[in-house]
Amino acid sequence: MSRQTSRTPLAPSAAELLDFARRTAADFALVRDLPLDPEGRTWVRLEGPGGAEAWLIGWPPGAETGWHDHGGSYGVFVTAAGELTEQSLSVPLPGEGWRSLELAEGLDRSRVLPEGEGRAFGRHHVHQVENRSQLTHAVSVHAYYPPLPLIRRYSRKGSTFRLELVERPEEW
Repeated sequence: MSRQTSRTPLAPSAAELLDFARRTAADFALVRDLPLDPEGRTWVRLEGPGGAEAWLIGWPPGAETGWHDHGGSYGVFVTAAGELTEQSLSVPLPGEGWRSLELAEGLDRSRVLPEGEGRAFGRHHVHQVENRSQLTHAVSVHAYYPPLPLIRRYSRKGSTFRLELVERPEEW
């Protein structure tokens, strides 16, 4: 008598997501065929590994995300064309129960990610990403696990962070 068991796929690791994003970013035809808009970001949903949510995103000159988190998902992004700049905090923000926080000095981090470069981030990562070029589009590959349950958007004035909006997937 044989016994069948149902197997749940294992969650992809951050390293596996980063490998996926790097391979996808190196797919010249996929990156070239992304429709680019001179006014706003464009995106195409991709099939991520192990049930991960993945996106190919086009960034016109000057485009940025604003400060946000990924609702408890971990993730990666890799620049496929152009150059992106990420600003982030070196400490996680509390998940719930606050509207405004005063940040201590020295928490800001900035990194430039040229074509082919990427990074992984944890479940409590807060950042903003921007294409600082005034002439050139950028394209990037993003992957998240679990698929994004929500995105929290923040405003920032000096050292004060304020929770402004919580977006759910049906709003994207």
